[in-house]
Amino acid sequence: MLGTGLALGATGLLAACGSTQPGVSIQPSGDPQPGGTLRVGLTGGGAADSIDAHTPVGTTDIARVINLYETLLYWDDDYTIQPRLATSVTPSEDAMTWTAQLRPGVRFHDGRPMTADDVVASFERITNPDDPKAGASSLSMLDETVAVDELTVQFRLATPSAIFDDALAQYMNTIVPADYDPENPIGTGPFKVDSFTPGQQSVFTRNEHYWQDGEPYLDELVILNFDDEDALVNALLSTQVDAIGQIPLALIEVLQTDPRISILNSETGAWLPFTMRVDRPPYDDNRVREAFRLVIDREQMVEQVYSGHGVIGNDLYAPFDPGYPDHLPQRSQDIERARQLLAEAGYPDGLEVELVTAPIQSGAVEAAQVFAQQAAAAGITVNIRRVDATTFFGEDYLHWDFAQDFWYTRNFISQAAQGSLPEAPFNETRWDHPEFNDLVARAREALDEDERDALIAQAMEIEYHEGGYIVWGFSNQADAYQNYVAGLVPNRTGLSLSGYEFRRVWLGEEAR
Repeated sequence: MLGTGLALGATGLLAACGSTQPGVSIQPSGDPQPGGTLRVGLTGGGAADSIDAHTPVGTTDIARVINLYETLLYWDDDYTIQPRLATSVTPSEDAMTWTAQLRPGVRFHDGRPMTADDVVASFERITNPDDPKAGASSLSMLDETVAVDELTVQFRLATPSAIFDDALAQYMNTIVPADYDPENPIGTGPFKVDSFTPGQQSVFTRNEHYWQDGEPYLDELVILNFDDEDALVNALLSTQVDAIGQIPLALIEVLQTDPRISILNSETGAWLPFTMRVDRPPYDDNRVREAFRLVIDREQMVEQVYSGHGVIGNDLYAPFDPGYPDHLPQRSQDIERARQLLAEAGYPDGLEVELVTAPIQSGAVEAAQVFAQQAAAAGITVNIRRVDATTFFGEDYLHWDFAQDFWYTRNFISQAAQGSLPEAPFNETRWDHPEFNDLVARAREALDEDERDALIAQAMEIEYHEGGYIVWGFSNQADAYQNYVAGLVPNRTGLSLSGYEFRRVWLGEEAR
């Protein structure tokens, strides 16, 4: 019943939903109740899906990682760092050593206690120079991880880092046993693996050893992959799933007319950029990159792609960062200037390009279509090449000349470490700017907040003028769920369904 099979009924189900009279959502009341199975539908998975703690890429990968494993710190619903497996993480005065006090009584899925040795082994695995994992770039300053005693770990750095706690809160930097085997995944998370079929479904059961009293409330969590958004929405309307993530924002008003369904609409710093490789023609000429940024009508893009449920961007990520340079002028569409820049770059008659897109995130394909329409006014012919998510994240991922991607909320330095530094694991634009790199390095070491914010603003200004990203907007995160699902709240991280924190979700009596 997964994927395209459900899409066959799209028109009928959506029409039925639209004809339903508006109703009042009825949420379960009282204290959380234990038991039941939560069935969650997501898109974006495929044959390349992984259950490895340290290599999440797609949407379903991230959802699995957050529920199977845990980090020392984490970002809460307000995008503030909070303790998780560590009760505290404190820096030395020179920010060269960070000390983590581990939470006592934490056990892995197999009942073994989590100790400092497991934390040391986890970070050694992530930063292994022969096989670095996704979080390695955010830990580039880490020189040595040392177990002081059973519940105390020291992170000794090669260079000072005033924001090392940010890296410890990233969902890919999770703690696993010292003898971790990704073929038999063991973590400390609220759920443990029952079965995993890439591109189809993952089944998890309650971790009876979970350290948080009472959580998780669910007996079972099932994550189902769907090929497209129509199939995803139809699965919810036909009650084949209980909750879905990343609904098309254009469907918010339609789904709200169904009295069985509740909508979770969160403001985030999540972005869906166009990516231009600065080392490949024609994008190796900054005049071309600037022209591409100027052909976009950002208000129209947000309205058409996000149905107005978002805010316009200014070609910079990390809008919640204290160092964000608000003084930079907001870019707006300027077709005449775009044509002029293209002519100066040697394209007086315009140019023809290929844009690779895929349903990797809600709105991605629609954004590509709107961009193609807008760019045509400046003499740019955009040939859209649509591939499936598996192909997009396959062997050519990070090699497309002109494509798209999606990123969740991050502050500037951690995001730069993931995508904008030469050593970043997802440097899809091949951005390597010596002055920018130096400013990021200095900002990372700056203990004074005002100094750090000033350095960040300078680095962001360089990327604003010369970078390979087109950041046209920040989307709200919209999810939908049956009224009997409780415990979901707005979340600024950009991750679906309250940051995939299903440990706190419970079901009303009618669903258990």
